[in-house]
Amino acid sequence: MRTADTALPDPLESFLRAIPKVELHCHLFGTVRHDTFADLNRRAGSPLADDEIEGFYTRGEKPVGVLRVLRALDAQLVRSADDLHRLTFEYLQDAAAHQVRYSEFFWNPTGTVHASGIGYRQAQDAIVRAIHDAERAFGIVGRLIAAIDREASPEAAVEMVQWVTANRRDEVIGIGIDYRENDRPPELFAEAYRDARRAGLKTTAHAGEFGMPWTNVRTALDLLQVDRIDHGYTVVDRPEFARECAERGVLFTVVPTNSYYLRTLPPERWALDHPIRRMPGLGLRIHPNTDDPTLHKVTPTGAWRMMVRDFGFGLDELRGFMHNGLDGAWIDDAQRRRWRADWSAEFDQLRASLSPDSFLPTP
Repeated sequence: MRTADTALPDPLESFLRAIPKVELHCHLFGTVRHDTFADLNRRAGSPLADDEIEGFYTRGEKPVGVLRVLRALDAQLVRSADDLHRLTFEYLQDAAAHQVRYSEFFWNPTGTVHASGIGYRQAQDAIVRAIHDAERAFGIVGRLIAAIDREASPEAAVEMVQWVTANRRDEVIGIGIDYRENDRPPELFAEAYRDARRAGLKTTAHAGEFGMPWTNVRTALDLLQVDRIDHGYTVVDRPEFARECAERGVLFTVVPTNSYYLRTLPPERWALDHPIRRMPGLGLRIHPNTDDPTLHKVTPTGAWRMMVRDFGFGLDELRGFMHNGLDGAWIDDAQRRRWRADWSAEFDQLRASLSPDSFLPTP
């Protein structure tokens, strides 16, 4: 299996790093640096063995899931609002180094409040403070998505939305839902989504992940009435529904390192058979993201690199993906128009600088 860090020719690598990017699908706890994780573990009295931590940051032929890491952070390591500030600031610093100009990232308040013991308002304020600090330091604009923990109860989801609406900050722009989709279909959380929409929050949902059926994507769109879909790969199993999604202009925030397909498809076939390769051909709008970058051992540049190297997309497709990200971002239309014009010009200028021997594979 090729990894996200396999080198490409330098001009192409430089191009992919330099193009302006948005990030719409990234989990705060999935961005924790190795050194930061080890430091938090030492401070907590080393509840996790060193070799276990090393395993979290090792990605082999059959990568393991990351949910154990995320739960450990909530249950054992994150113990103050300052910890959340540190994680947020470091993530935005790392993303900005790859020309991510705007990021909407997920945070799960239920775990923070009930497992880490940090009050919602205190936690939110620390994350928002880090967003402001990072924008001043690195120029990146960060926005927060409060994510429902679908492994918790529907009542906990409603409670979380109540926290968000009672403590509104402009930087907290919507809700999502994540963690294991198996046996936790989207319809369980209809009340929480209804409350969020009534409060004027944007909405998204992880659906069609872990090999779960395309019907979960339909439920997220039609019952939860989400603005976009995270993952959504199994929509390709129902071409007529995929065409409907294309006609509706639904944005799918895809993840090239999605571990389900890396685990279940043979190494020689996973990139050829991965749904990401097929989605644009069905008219679907996609945008690549890192998901859990430090745990997946990928950077924003690496995610775009995989779109080229593993899935065979070319320059025109990459430009389209950039536009898809801007169209799907929860920004005002004036900002969208400015960035679309400026970023398109920047992309085209960088493209023109590619030397003749710099190449992109054709699909």
